[in-house]
Amino acid sequence: MDFFSKFLDLILEAFSSGINGISLLEYIIIGFVVLFSLLLRGLFAKIVIFKLKKIVKKTGNKIDDNVFEALSSPLKLLPIVFVFIVLSFYIQTDTQLAFYIEKLNRTLATIFVFWIVHQSLVPFSKIFNRLEDLLSKALVIWLMRSLKYLIIFLGVVAVLEIWGIKIGPIIAGLGLFGVAVALGAQDLFKNLISGILIIMEKRFQLGDVIEVPNQATGTVEHIGFRSTLIRQFDTSTISLPNHVFSDSAILNFSHRQFRRIKWIIGLTYQTSITQIKDICSDISKHIEKSDDFIKNDSHQLFVRVEKFNESSIDLLIYTFTNTNDWDKYLLIKENLALEIKNIVENNKSAFAFPSTSIYVEKS
Repeated sequence: MDFFSKFLDLILEAFSSGINGISLLEYIIIGFVVLFSLLLRGLFAKIVIFKLKKIVKKTGNKIDDNVFEALSSPLKLLPIVFVFIVLSFYIQTDTQLAFYIEKLNRTLATIFVFWIVHQSLVPFSKIFNRLEDLLSKALVIWLMRSLKYLIIFLGVVAVLEIWGIKIGPIIAGLGLFGVAVALGAQDLFKNLISGILIIMEKRFQLGDVIEVPNQATGTVEHIGFRSTLIRQFDTSTISLPNHVFSDSAILNFSHRQFRRIKWIIGLTYQTSITQIKDICSDISKHIEKSDDFIKNDSHQLFVRVEKFNESSIDLLIYTFTNTNDWDKYLLIKENLALEIKNIVENNKSAFAFPSTSIYVEKS
């Protein structure tokens, strides 16, 4: 009988002492409180948040819709915060449980505040978007992303401070660790610095069509901290390290004002000098009269004899279209090609093609 009574006493002692000064009964109560708060959070989201969303949508203003959509997630944390605040009123202030509940309440309140600030950047990002003309779209995205990371970092620091963890010694320790990491992550920092230079120098922006020699040609879809994503014309994507752009001469096709046409057409050697002059004159007159081409001192028109080739008399046609649009450019080229064919035929000449003449001498 003494054995069972002693065994029961041990169990009751373990149940009352618990862990870190908190009894197992108190742990069980906290568990039920957590479950109750999660249940209350679900009801709050389905009833209160849902009704508020309907009210906000009736205003017809998209700004408050975006604000409410961004803040709806942190607002769902409110029931949990309130439940633990109420719980603190029913706990003795001089107990270990009260100490941890007070820390938990401050932690939840801190998370709620920083979460609200973090989510507030989403609707207010449109204000920063107005700076795209002054800076660039990629730089604005970087600034917004950096602000979000900064808020998360400050929130983590605040929570650690609540639990008595000093961030200063941790940062000092990470500094020594960072030196070792930096030696093995030189490419990462090289790409990061190159990415910043790309955005600051505005060599290209999101949506630009660029060509990286021996690498890729396509549309810039994303400029990241480490790499840049390019969608090629066959719709495949390629991710290039940022340092590639600092070490290469980048062709930015989106920055050009007009598209150039540079053709070499070959006429047969049976074409007379008069025919050659007439063909060049007719082509020049057609381009000068057409509104599809640019005519000024910076974008001159040339229709000249280029050289005498092995099987043809080559004419150089050099001009600029008045558009940068690919579809319109192809249409203008097609119309010019058909007109050149018509001009050559009207002048009783023909296009040359590679041929070989064989002369047989009589003995």
